[in-house]
Amino acid sequence: MSRPFRYTFILALVAFGACLAALGGWRYARASAPVNGPIILISIDSLRADHLPAYGYRNVNTPAIDALAKDGVVFERAYAHVPQTLPAHATLLTGRLPFETGVRDSVGFALKGSERQLPAMLRDRGYATGGVVSSYLLRKDTGVGQGFTFFESETQVRPGATAADLQRDGAESERIAERWLDSAGTARAFLFLHLAEPHKPYAPPERFAEYTPYDGEIAYADEIIGRLMRYLKAHQLYDRSTVILTADHGEGLGDHGEQEHGLFVYDEVLHIPLVIKQPAGEGAGRRVKEVVQQIDVVPTVLDLAKAPIPGNLRGRSLTPALTGNGRMAARPAYAESYYGRLHFGWSELVTVTDGRYRFIEAPQPELYDHEADPGERDNVADARPEVVAALRGQLRDFHSTVTPRHDTTALTSDDRERIEALGYVGSYVPPPAESSGTDIADPKDKHDIVERYRAALDLAASGEWDQAIDRLRALLRKEPGLVDVWLHLGRTASRADRHDVSADAYKHALQLAPALSEARLGASSALLRLRKLDDARRYAEQVVADAAPNDNESLAGAHELLARIALARREQELARFEAELAEAADPNRPVRAYVEGRLAYDQHHYEDAIEFFEPALASLGQSQQRPLADLRIYAADTLKQLDRTAEAENLLLEEIRDVPWSARARAGLVALYRAAGRSDEAAAIAHH
Repeated sequence: MSRPFRYTFILALVAFGACLAALGGWRYARASAPVNGPIILISIDSLRADHLPAYGYRNVNTPAIDALAKDGVVFERAYAHVPQTLPAHATLLTGRLPFETGVRDSVGFALKGSERQLPAMLRDRGYATGGVVSSYLLRKDTGVGQGFTFFESETQVRPGATAADLQRDGAESERIAERWLDSAGTARAFLFLHLAEPHKPYAPPERFAEYTPYDGEIAYADEIIGRLMRYLKAHQLYDRSTVILTADHGEGLGDHGEQEHGLFVYDEVLHIPLVIKQPAGEGAGRRVKEVVQQIDVVPTVLDLAKAPIPGNLRGRSLTPALTGNGRMAARPAYAESYYGRLHFGWSELVTVTDGRYRFIEAPQPELYDHEADPGERDNVADARPEVVAALRGQLRDFHSTVTPRHDTTALTSDDRERIEALGYVGSYVPPPAESSGTDIADPKDKHDIVERYRAALDLAASGEWDQAIDRLRALLRKEPGLVDVWLHLGRTASRADRHDVSADAYKHALQLAPALSEARLGASSALLRLRKLDDARRYAEQVVADAAPNDNESLAGAHELLARIALARREQELARFEAELAEAADPNRPVRAYVEGRLAYDQHHYEDAIEFFEPALASLGQSQQRPLADLRIYAADTLKQLDRTAEAENLLLEEIRDVPWSARARAGLVALYRAAGRSDEAAAIAHH
């Protein structure tokens, strides 16, 4: 080899080595540097992985999610830990399992202040943190908002709100998220965006009518995600962003008899999408087959942000799968549902999967082989005792035999009605035993009760009172011990003006739960409408006698009823006295002004009556409380007597909006329209 050639060769080797070193240094710098753009976590409520084209589905188009999957890493086997919105999000945002956070159900639980969530961990690293959620189930007092600098959870929580009212349109949530990103003043921001679509009710915009309602809502959610991605691109943030798209849980869609979610722990409610797009398209197009879990999201984000990962997290960072620089050891994925236990007194369900097999611990244990039976139809527990033993052993690492206690005492009756409108029916059950056993009902044998219950409430929400009453009665003939169903029958019959049925239903509830204040108040109200005033007073007085000193809702309701009973008996001073006690229990309810207005109205002193009614109306208008019974009715008639018909009409329309079952409001509006010669409008209201 000639000397010049040798020198050239050596120089080439040096240059090549320098390039390798530079490349290695660049890759090391990328691996060691924290992400410098936004971190965006998107949770799509009730989204099944197997209803996305990115997971092989062909019956809906999702171009935005498809593009995100193309630019990111798709985890094909990601699992949720509980099929309910609140506990799933508590897990997603803390990285801790339900029995660790203590949030086991969407009813009667809240995240403790001692639980540190991902936004708080990132805020400590200098991130601006914003959360926008779209469901009443994630309202601020659940604790999910703690740790966020900005948290927006407002929904329409007016009395009688339907499931649609209790979920904000995802497009509006996305607009709020954009405004927050605009105001954050930094690209170092963490955004958590929750979309309620496709949670029940499935009511996508008309432009998605070609799909089933559930798939149509998925297409709408995809459209919303597309808007957010366009915003990021327009602000030169997309390439710098880390975007994580996932779901809290899936949806039953009848696969195992459950149309919605909450009760069962099969794959349709636990297998969720998980897509992670990294800055600059790192790892784009990679697909990961290993089993991963919701609890892996927090350590992954912290790892990408180069933030310390707390030692109390069972999950692990998924960065080896994101970079392709290493394999992850197999880990079992745990999930649970205490819905049947806490809502109906049936057995809880706990499950573990190792990827191939899913084992479900229940009074009738279940084992499914996902390779041979991906739809989980053939229970092979008896044929594979060795697999059952192995997975049951893994389950012992997670599962405690102590049944969690849910505290529903802080829930108002309006809160409970709103939660039930979203499908989480059932609250009043006998105190649970400390351990499960074969004498406890298996939810597999009882799921039709939940379905029939939800169907009856859907009818009631649609104003189909008589059909709802028939469905509830049929259910009670089969399961007469369900206190909740008796309460719903009482409430529904009251709204249908069938007060005899209502009173009887509340009395049945009291036979099962003698001290239940909601049943006593319901019976009192129904008996007042029936003019059985002595019996009405007796039930209301029982509430006062037995109420705990801090049970202001029950005390206020009882004294308010006693004031109305006194008005019906023309006992003026007693009505005033009870009104004072009602306001002492709840200063936000203007019962005294209402009583004074009623007394003046009964004496045909309409100018005096409206002087009391108007401030009472203004006071209630500033809150989200249920309307005072008949306040708008009497105020509207007073205004009519004073020839202020336009104001009377507005009040009656407000009453129908907030209390759509009010027959008195509709009758008053019909009379007002007929008196004004507006016969077409009168007919429309009368036949609504």
